[in-house]
Amino acid sequence: MASEASSKAVAVYCGSWPGTEKAFTSAAKSLGHALASANRPLVYGGGSKGIMGVVSGAVLEGNGKATGIIPAAMLAAGGEGGGTVDDVRLNEPGREKVENVVVGSMHERKVEMARRAGAFVGLPGGFGTFEEVLEVSTWTQLGIHNKPVVLLNVLGFWDPLRQLINNGVNYGFIKTISKDIIIFVDGPSSHADHETFNWGEAALQAVDGWKRDPGHGLFRWTAGAEGKTDALEAT
Repeated sequence: MASEASSKAVAVYCGSWPGTEKAFTSAAKSLGHALASANRPLVYGGGSKGIMGVVSGAVLEGNGKATGIIPAAMLAAGGEGGGTVDDVRLNEPGREKVENVVVGSMHERKVEMARRAGAFVGLPGGFGTFEEVLEVSTWTQLGIHNKPVVLLNVLGFWDPLRQLINNGVNYGFIKTISKDIIIFVDGPSSHADHETFNWGEAALQAVDGWKRDPGHGLFRWTAGAEGKTDALEAT
């Protein structure tokens, strides 16, 4: 049975680099402020650089709660954004309020983030962000959980993914009923307004407005021989 989106926490997937456009970091700051104002905890990759650092920093500025999930190997290597171990040391100055959870692998990181969250929001990012967004979307499709995935389409960044999903539907690889698993928040029609748009408010509206029958999942995930289940229960 699919686990429901019972947690108020939101997992945010995004880049550990700032990208080339100010609109990306502005959107991250807007999202962080909105999460703090709505008393919705942030679950994220634990980095303090790039967009990841901006969104978590904005949550802390608003006295919100942030939990970083960090693989031990990545911590020892200096983090996703590069640098030294000191750049991603736990409880670094200004970020002491982040609850840091160190896990053993990337897979454990993704499972722990999904388990703790009731919804997922994607900002611009690279390969890791793509993978995380698509994995939790796949889990919704399969019925492992029943939680919304919202992409903030700043400057049309996620347009190619939307086209890819449409191709999957048109060519018979994705069921029509699964087409709307991912919600695209496009913002203003003019990209010139994206830097000042309230992406955070729009993201939370999309999360709260998402409705999907958990019975639309492709499989029922029940306890196996050892009494375990693949359903990701939010806490």
